Amino acid sequence: MRPTTRLLACALLAALPALAFAAPYRSAQQILDASPASDWRTLDPANTLYLELASGRVVIELAPQFAPEHAANIRTLAREHFWDNTSIYRAQDNFVVQFGDADADDAAKAKPMGSAKTHLPAEFARPSRGLAFSRLPDSDGWAKEVGFVDGFPVGRDGANGQTWLAHCYGAVGAGRNNAPDSSVGAELYVVIGQSPRQLDNNITVVGRVVKGMELLSATPRGPEPMGFYEDAAQRTPIRAIKLASEVPEGERTPLQLLRTDSQTFRDVAEARRNRVDDFYKRPAGHIDLCNVALPVRTPK
Repeated sequence: MRPTTRLLACALLAALPALAFAAPYRSAQQILDASPASDWRTLDPANTLYLELASGRVVIELAPQFAPEHAANIRTLAREHFWDNTSIYRAQDNFVVQFGDADADDAAKAKPMGSAKTHLPAEFARPSRGLAFSRLPDSDGWAKEVGFVDGFPVGRDGANGQTWLAHCYGAVGAGRNNAPDSSVGAELYVVIGQSPRQLDNNITVVGRVVKGMELLSATPRGPEPMGFYEDAAQRTPIRAIKLASEVPEGERTPLQLLRTDSQTFRDVAEARRNRVDDFYKRPAGHIDLCNVALPVRTPK
């Protein structure tokens, strides 16, 4: 056997064990079912809001690491019952639902009650340095790099630049006027449509819905052009918005979220990114940031 042929044969033989014992494709659910308990985290009650509707509870996780002053103001507003008996007064198809004091003189900057601040800085982005960033491998049209920080989908312009929360489905933002610093967290919106990423780095995003999106996405749509209800009777009443830490433990919604810095999350994202099963005939080999599912479960 000539040396070249011998080398080729050895290379093929060396590859056989790897080919023979290649791991079969596992679905995202199979990966989640096999995940260790250490790959899951429990929601922090001090940074969790319960939006109470007649139809049920919407659970929102705040992001104080990105919008600390807004998060603090929102916690104050919740403790002081600012949103009790307010409403969802806007539902724009394929865009957002918005809620707060619909009767305020300025709906984007309603005057909070009690000790909440009436002026906050814009918190569109923050320095990337110091954040534990889990990057996705795919390109993105809105940011140089995309990935996750503490469970939140983000874009960033480099490790030494800025990082911001992305306007994915379920993102919660603070309504404002034209001035960047005209939001106080009293008027909030939730993305219910195709991710409006053009808003990234233009509005303060304060958190995301982790449970109950179906209650918001089913809200009857308001009229064109922006979905504000003309008849107050069409608004969806809000019974209350409370901090989970202010709710007795037995009445809380127990939830665990998959840590986005875990191997399980990376495997789940790859299973969705490159799905290989009987249904998919051509794996995409690509996934959009806002199409990465963020698994939530009830503790076992």
